[in-house]
Amino acid sequence: MTDTEAITETEQGNSDRLLDIVNLSSGYSGVAVIRDINMHVSPGEVVALLGPNGAGKTTTLLTSSGLLKPLEGSIQVLGESTNFGAPHRTARRGLAHVPEDRSLFFGLTVAENLRLGLRGKRKEQAAGYEAALDLLPALRPLMNRRSGLLSGGEQQMLAMARALVSNPKMLLVDEMSLGLAPIIVERLLPIVRDIANETGAGVLIVEQHVHLALEVADRGYVMSHGEIVLEGTAADLMERQDLLEASYLGGDIEEAE
Repeated sequence: MTDTEAITETEQGNSDRLLDIVNLSSGYSGVAVIRDINMHVSPGEVVALLGPNGAGKTTTLLTSSGLLKPLEGSIQVLGESTNFGAPHRTARRGLAHVPEDRSLFFGLTVAENLRLGLRGKRKEQAAGYEAALDLLPALRPLMNRRSGLLSGGEQQMLAMARALVSNPKMLLVDEMSLGLAPIIVERLLPIVRDIANETGAGVLIVEQHVHLALEVADRGYVMSHGEIVLEGTAADLMERQDLLEASYLGGDIEEAE
């Protein structure tokens, strides 16, 4: 990293990383939005990707899923390179992406939306279906309701559950709290921790509610203007409020020390 503040984190071997991003630059129409990004996620780990609007967080997730082509660098998901233009192949390897718009089919019921996420043999599908509902039991009485009639919080739970029914090993979650009241966010974000703890999946979550995200995360990266300007354990980042505020306000990290 260049011109960044790195807070010491636990060293982890490449072999057990579910997501490994190395020197990544990506963007749109050949113009870089993110530059020289390095980050990783391991099994059972929740990693928060933080930063102001326009910092490049969504671009990072879209490139990791294979929806955007890297301009430079590499991304490995479950030990294999991401296939640009073939996100279904990345999904088959075990990566699930919950986009910020939730991408639900509002005319379909909760049960029908969940079935769209099923993969594998029938026994595996049944196990994934039940595991998702065990983590999000509030959906059980809503199975026959059209998703367009759900509340915002219920729609977000459905989007998460639809990703979980595929038994993912790596989960990307973009703005889980978008459009939701803070009290709903406080109830939903701990589910991310439960997913990592109970399934062993790695989770990379983009979130604007910084403190709530760091309460459930193991580590965090802070982006500003397309670059990682701060990284470290969640506990360390929580203690460095001056650096967090400087990064969100576009200030100089070194001056904030």
